[in-house]
Amino acid sequence: MSTSFRDNTVAPQPVTVTAARVVRPDRREAFEQWARDVQALAATFPGHLGSSTLRPGAGSDEYHLVYRFADADSLAGWERSPERAELVARLGDLVEDERFAVVEGLEGFFGRPASAPPVPTWRVVLLTVLGVFLLTSSFHALVQPLVAAWPWPAQLLLSAVVVVSGLRFVVMPILTRVFARWLRPGSRR
Repeated sequence: MSTSFRDNTVAPQPVTVTAARVVRPDRREAFEQWARDVQALAATFPGHLGSSTLRPGAGSDEYHLVYRFADADSLAGWERSPERAELVARLGDLVEDERFAVVEGLEGFFGRPASAPPVPTWRVVLLTVLGVFLLTSSFHALVQPLVAAWPWPAQLLLSAVVVVSGLRFVVMPILTRVFARWLRPGSRR
């Protein structure tokens, strides 16, 4: 499905899920193995875009398992799978509490407390355009001359990988910190 000005349909958006689990202190090693197993299995499902485990800081037993799928249908396929159900059943006595958050589309770049109002979409779009502009400009100035002899599809693929990875892991986290007050004018952050 693609965006169309005639029929007003919207292309599917990536979906990010965060599962926060408070792990029993005596079961942390078993939970970490469980998390590795879940991530390995999720990676085999259609639409899987990546996952990570965020370990607790000092004085905490709360782990966050973050995974991302290409769209809501891909996520549903993962969440309804018997393989995932089998792994979730193994959690048993490993955790004391759990909660989940689901974010669709570009909103996944903009972390916010649950009590904070959402970032206005137009601000998300403007900041994302700025991030893409910075990355594509840098790519074309610094990398493009080095790969000019490559076939055109290979150049495009490299550009896409650099821009998307740089946007997700470097540029957007920096821009959201720098523009935090502009993104959420009412917050004290």
